[in-house]
Amino acid sequence: MYEIHRHPPLTRLQFLRRMLWHLLFVLCLVVVSLAIGMAGYMYYEHLAWRDAFLNSAMLLGGMGPVESPQTPGGKVFAGLYALYAGLVFLIAAGVLFAPALHRIMHKYHWQQDKSS
Repeated sequence: MYEIHRHPPLTRLQFLRRMLWHLLFVLCLVVVSLAIGMAGYMYYEHLAWRDAFLNSAMLLGGMGPVESPQTPGGKVFAGLYALYAGLVFLIAAGVLFAPALHRIMHKYHWQQDKSS
């Protein structure tokens, strides 16, 4: 997916385009994850969509749910969704930081190879 160390680093425009694609992927992941969380809270806890959105968004943001689940199914769902939300947070951070970290490392190795 990324260029190898023998190839020159991307131009600024190409790098910004790559960052935009990564950002778009993360936004899609967050929207789908919010939809999953909202559907679960609406189904298991019978919450209105606004309350389901709030609980899902708070879990995805790492804050925790606003309302404690009352039903057994809601408790299981909330626990599984909390684990899922933690993984989504880590994946999103990795996908957003990967191009920048790769660019820094690539430039360092490119300059090092050129000077040898």
